[in-house]
Amino acid sequence: MKPGADQIALPLDWPQSADDRRFILSAANQEAFDHFRRWSMWPVKATILTGPRRSGRTLLARTFVERVGGRLFDQAERRDEEELFHAWNEAQENGRPLVMVTDAAPPDWAIQLPDLRTRLAVTPVVAIRLPDDQLFVALLELHFADRGLHVSRDVLRFMADRLPRDHWTAERAVAAVDQFAIAERARLSLPTVRRAMIESGLIDA
Repeated sequence: MKPGADQIALPLDWPQSADDRRFILSAANQEAFDHFRRWSMWPVKATILTGPRRSGRTLLARTFVERVGGRLFDQAERRDEEELFHAWNEAQENGRPLVMVTDAAPPDWAIQLPDLRTRLAVTPVVAIRLPDDQLFVALLELHFADRGLHVSRDVLRFMADRLPRDHWTAERAVAAVDQFAIAERARLSLPTVRRAMIESGLIDA
């Protein structure tokens, strides 16, 4: 059955660009992904998406608005409030959804313009969470693949069990391991990865 107008396919089926296939679906972002699939059920034609930086939040939002003809405000908390106010109103008038990507939702995102504040008070908020185990391992594997590197499952498991679970750490750890291995002219074995992580301060000896 062909998806309806209020649905979007799984990320691997999105045709916009190769970057879209970098969105790895897991329990950490499933709620946000499902929220966009059900956009016709939103109480207003706008939503606020929060989550850690490097979490794929902008990628998810951009792919959605490109697919349905919506509008995206990335780092919305830095945008002019009058502009956001008018964009919110336009979305209700034309039915094309507005997505605002922010570090935090109101009230942590302090809105000064009263008219915008009342509109965002009725706007759905959805969050991408920190990576779960499945996603963190997949992120490590993805970042190694970006560098043309293949590592064993034992190495991925070793790193995942010892590193803080956040998107930026996954990226930084892979870079540190790669740079260490190049400098030492060493293969990416478990001892090499362990030494790299210790010397870069990512884990204790």
